[in-house]
Amino acid sequence: MQQTPFIAQHRAAGAKLVDFAGWEMPIQYTGVVDEYQTVRTKAGLFDVSHMGRLVVSGTGAEPFLQHVTTNDLAGLKPMQAHYSMVCNPQGGILDDIFVYRLESPGEFLLCVNASNRAKILTWLFKQGQGLSDCHIEDRSTEIAQIALQGPATRSIVESLGLAALAQLKLRQSTRVQVGGVECLAARTGYTGEFGYEFYVTGDAPVVWDALLGAGKAFGLKPAGLGARDLLRLEMGYLLYGNDIDEHTTPVEAGVRWAVSFTKGHFLGKTVLEQQQQAGPARRFVGIELLEKGVPRHGFTILSSASEPIGEVTSGNLSPLLQKGIGLGYIRSEYAKPETGVMIDIRGKLAPSKVVKLPFYTRPAK
Repeated sequence: MQQTPFIAQHRAAGAKLVDFAGWEMPIQYTGVVDEYQTVRTKAGLFDVSHMGRLVVSGTGAEPFLQHVTTNDLAGLKPMQAHYSMVCNPQGGILDDIFVYRLESPGEFLLCVNASNRAKILTWLFKQGQGLSDCHIEDRSTEIAQIALQGPATRSIVESLGLAALAQLKLRQSTRVQVGGVECLAARTGYTGEFGYEFYVTGDAPVVWDALLGAGKAFGLKPAGLGARDLLRLEMGYLLYGNDIDEHTTPVEAGVRWAVSFTKGHFLGKTVLEQQQQAGPARRFVGIELLEKGVPRHGFTILSSASEPIGEVTSGNLSPLLQKGIGLGYIRSEYAKPETGVMIDIRGKLAPSKVVKLPFYTRPAK
């Protein structure tokens, strides 16, 4: 298994380590729910260095990325990021990614899913064959990635003297030094909480220790993949391999906002336009159980007349709601919020309802 630069920190903190997409990663430290509650109320520190980090640069980089991703780079200013999709010609999702326009003209950083890194790299090289001045580099092992998430994040970065971070709006980024190590810091994350992600090219463990040390007074704890999955589930955020794959389109998955039909041609556009105009046969929804039970990936969703109408893609017990919640695809005619449905939980039909996403909304401040 591959290891991130923080493996010694994880072991010292007593993390339970598991194989995740070929990486030895912490699933939990003190416990999934405890770490979840810490992120929701204070702050958590995540090692997300297993994600892929690709750099695309050159005068041909922007037109190339416009062709292979769904969102429109034209509206992305230097040191801004957006969420996008890489689709095949049939509109199927090869990966969901974040694209950062860096400060140097024609330079972009792509954050891709760990399980898709090799696939996306191969796809980009294939699509970029013959292009002039478009360079694709896999920088995943050179750049570490840390996510600092939670309401106490503001206080933690202030205590480190990182005044520039306070000025960032959502999905903006800047260069800062943490513990004397330069980082690209961005107002991004996948938890639904206020926070930052740090892309580190230098001595990454120094940055981890500096953030953890500064955050101790504010209740900061390291958090694992288990808490991260609960947090993203309550936000209705997509998990590749569960909620989306090459047989799922952005229109079906409810992320039409990450697709620009006005920017010109891109891979999958024709199919996606047709699906958007006709309306997808199935839609991605949130489901809340009305009785005790936990929906899991692969469970069948049925109508009130016990007719199979879809399938759960992600599910768990929500610590916030204290009830089972799930994500999944159902036939479009059943996708309206408050529609009654049932979930087959190992032979028992659990009464449920379709709900509007997200399940969790961050308290206003």
